Amino acid sequence: MRLERLRGMAAHAGFRRYLNNTSWMFCEQILRIVAGLLVGIWVARYLGPAQFGIFTYAVTFTAIFAGVAKLGLDGIVVRDLVDAPEKRDIYLGTAFWLKLAGAFLTLAVVGVAQLIMGNSRTINLYIFIISSGAVFQAFEVVDFYFQSKTLSKFVSLCKITQLLFSSLLKLYFVFSGSELFWFVLVALVDQAMLGLTLYLAYRSRGLGSFYRCFDAAVARSLLRDSWPLIFSSFVTMVYMRIDQIMIKSLLGERELGLYTAAVRLSEVWYSFPAIIASSLFPAIVSAKKISEALYLTRLQRLYTGLVWMAIVVTVPVMFLCEWVVVFLYGEVFREAGRVLQIHIWSGVFVCLNVASVNWFTTENLQRLLFYRTFLGALINVALNLVLIPHFGLVGAALANVVTHAVVAVFFDALSTRTRPGFFMKMKTLNFMSLVRMR
Repeated sequence: MRLERLRGMAAHAGFRRYLNNTSWMFCEQILRIVAGLLVGIWVARYLGPAQFGIFTYAVTFTAIFAGVAKLGLDGIVVRDLVDAPEKRDIYLGTAFWLKLAGAFLTLAVVGVAQLIMGNSRTINLYIFIISSGAVFQAFEVVDFYFQSKTLSKFVSLCKITQLLFSSLLKLYFVFSGSELFWFVLVALVDQAMLGLTLYLAYRSRGLGSFYRCFDAAVARSLLRDSWPLIFSSFVTMVYMRIDQIMIKSLLGERELGLYTAAVRLSEVWYSFPAIIASSLFPAIVSAKKISEALYLTRLQRLYTGLVWMAIVVTVPVMFLCEWVVVFLYGEVFREAGRVLQIHIWSGVFVCLNVASVNWFTTENLQRLLFYRTFLGALINVALNLVLIPHFGLVGAALANVVTHAVVAVFFDALSTRTRPGFFMKMKTLNFMSLVRMR
């Protein structure tokens, strides 16, 4: 019976379409992880800790403000395109011009922030070059169209093309002995390349020129729905990356290069728990319609499975961290091993966080989800201010682990609405419970 049901699903056109769509996204993500890790390590070895730290600082500084350029429109435009596909050009054109305006607003905000930070002229130039790529993000509206039609294959092909082109450029600059400026320029070319390929993919389907359309009423409606997401995106980036900005300011470029090398190794596998949680959560939500007990049981199993995945990754890396860092990056990055030994434990709480984000959404607790991220940003800044001056890079790694623990686990204890999630996570973190669970 079950076999016949599986055969029926496999023969269903809708199922095949969604499977094909997901497969392309999964393949693109795997290639991005592999290329990012291998090419990224090669570039880091070539540049060395100091130059790699400058490059990381410029990218991170820009990324914190990048959410302004996106204007939080991603999911909103996809939703509206699904609801009213006949208004395709109006939605895409209006979103395009809004995102273009957001890009120039981002450049202005970044310029003001640079004045406050007092960076060198060279670093300011690098930041300006990378942040200029926000202009090309306006073409991301094409991605919204393909998402609404479940045609992510085209977007994945564009991103794979961009990834290959970018990787080849970086390797060429490594072999030709190029200066840091050229690697910074690749970050701009990256965004331009993606924008161009997305637009060509859209036009290849014989569709109209959306950029000729703009509707003020639609613009107001989109901004009214998206403005909370703009602030949320900014807070999320502060929560995730402010430690790198503070390391550069408090310790210097070389230390930031060492820290980033460790963080990239620590975070390289984070997309896998996200993929697993996204794939399994529809089944967990459907269980809620059957019984609350089944729903909670499946959620508990998801927490447990993801934490076991984190432990399988974390424990070996904790003992082999210095060897791994020296083998991959070289002797000059040896100090990053101590950072990796601590930072790798953030993965345990990241796994819990990934699963709980879906739970918050299912329980309609998005506002608490924002408060949780905002609290995480405040804690991360405070801990880094205290720990970095006393413990250096190790202090930054400790701050990261503690922040993730508070956000993923202990925040849930503050509200009666989230406390059941807190108890489930505590049960998962209890080693004896993990051993007893099937």
